[in-house]
Amino acid sequence: MQNIDNTEYIELLKKAEKSVMYVTNRPEIIFTKGEGSYLWDSNGNKYLDMIAGWAVCCLGHSSPVMVEAMTQQAKVLINPSPAFYNKPAIEFASLLTEISCMDKVFFINSGAEANEGAIKLARKYGQKYLNGAYEIITTWNSFHGRTLAMMAASGKKKWENLFEPKPKGFKRVNYNDIEDLKQAISKDTCAFMLELVQGEGGVVAADKTYIKQVRELCDKNNILLIVDEVQTGLGRLGHMFAYESYGIEPDIMTLAKGIGGGFPLSATLAKDKVCCFEAGDQGGTYCSTPLATAVGKAVVDEIIKSDLCNNAKLVGEYFIGQLNKLKEKYSFIKEIRGSGLLLAIGLHKEVANQIKDECMNKFLLVNAPNDSTIRFMPPLNISNTEVDETISILDEICSHIS
Repeated sequence: MQNIDNTEYIELLKKAEKSVMYVTNRPEIIFTKGEGSYLWDSNGNKYLDMIAGWAVCCLGHSSPVMVEAMTQQAKVLINPSPAFYNKPAIEFASLLTEISCMDKVFFINSGAEANEGAIKLARKYGQKYLNGAYEIITTWNSFHGRTLAMMAASGKKKWENLFEPKPKGFKRVNYNDIEDLKQAISKDTCAFMLELVQGEGGVVAADKTYIKQVRELCDKNNILLIVDEVQTGLGRLGHMFAYESYGIEPDIMTLAKGIGGGFPLSATLAKDKVCCFEAGDQGGTYCSTPLATAVGKAVVDEIIKSDLCNNAKLVGEYFIGQLNKLKEKYSFIKEIRGSGLLLAIGLHKEVANQIKDECMNKFLLVNAPNDSTIRFMPPLNISNTEVDETISILDEICSHIS
């Protein structure tokens, strides 16, 4: 752990205020070490981390598996240029197609970029095979990233007037409403994109009947189904991919967050029939680097080897049971949402940020995606013991909420 005395701590905060661009309200905490499900700050305080970098650190902080893969690959080849093949990228792409229903993979760096790739691929498909169709239908309350196009695609009402004019060609419908989707489809529609669980939207799951109807409707209208699994993919819900639990297969799928275990990496995956890019249509300076893909493969290999999908399922069920006990005890808790290790407490009162802040004061890190939701997205390898620690702190804090 990096030792920082009080003088240096104050100096670092001054430097941060002067040099780090403001984009969010950050607490005056400087983290210096991470291991497993815990983080340590510059004062030596130990925090139980139930955020995990926003569902990113799926193997926990500073996973030995990742450190080994990163170290060994960095010694031999980091980035030969995306214009050439490299062994780690080939092997990782092969692994992802083996464990999913997809046929081809394009690696890039972030969830927003993966979703941009999915949109570009769908529009290219529309140009070639759907008489120039270009429109993408998405859902309200969705989140697909922070590029201008993905902000236009996302269903966050507070973003509607930000950074105008945003890219056009997106239409939003109500989530879990098949009739709304039917009405929205037109001759210009090339794809429907959605999250099977709206993570940033507060852990709101799609109804299984609705998703089967969506798949049938897309097939009937010859449009593509894009599933954004940036937050739900690779074990988060107790299945390797969320689409498996819904009994459908998408035409295009996006992965990020847990795919690199904390290292910047994402992927756009697609069925063979959809892969219609021509040379120059898609790319990126840091796409398919051997360093990133070596780490990604090590992460997914560990998820498989240690059966972390099953651990997420079992510990998630235990976690839900303990959260429901809190619900029975405190009337301001409305419901418990989610599955696996993507869970949320829905509140009758808008006290989520208060609870989040009080949790931090007791060295527990949770997320409040909105004023009435507390979200949990811990590492996939957490134990019931860490759940109990979380519940104990929440119980104490809830007992003081009036």
